[in-house]
Amino acid sequence: MITVRRARIADAAAIGAVHVAAWRNTYPGILPDAYLSRLSPIRQARHYEANIAAGGCVIVAAPDAGSPRLIGFTTAGRARTGGLGDGEIETLYVLDDWREQGIGRRLLHAAAKDLAERGCRSAFLWVLRDNPSRFFYQHLGGQPAAQGDTRVAGVTVPQMAYCWDPIERLLAASPA
Repeated sequence: MITVRRARIADAAAIGAVHVAAWRNTYPGILPDAYLSRLSPIRQARHYEANIAAGGCVIVAAPDAGSPRLIGFTTAGRARTGGLGDGEIETLYVLDDWREQGIGRRLLHAAAKDLAERGCRSAFLWVLRDNPSRFFYQHLGGQPAAQGDTRVAGVTVPQMAYCWDPIERLLAASPA
């Protein structure tokens, strides 16, 4: 049975591995192959370890309650920039073999719940425009709110923002 819970420091290495696997499976043809091949699970793990230690919202999914193996995760927090909402879903990654089983919904629900508990009245996220998973956010009621560009590995990549205002729309669309 899939378990969704807050991350612990000991999860950082597994989170880093999921991050790298998800990027390598999702972004070929969108981001430079050389960049994707250089991604480091260890560097990513350090980033997530610091986030967890600082009390950030890092939620993980495991195939069962006792498993150290992770199959997905999400991070969220107060918006890093103004204008789109007060809560931001920063990441949401699920390993390919575990997609379309409701795990992304459960992770997103947990992140939205955490944001609401922190006083956020709305939530948004940025997704690369060419990422086919962007339709998942539309399916959950995310409204297109902005377009822009981001730079990754020296390449300008178009992105889109989806917003849930009020945040209860996301909570209702992504039951636990």
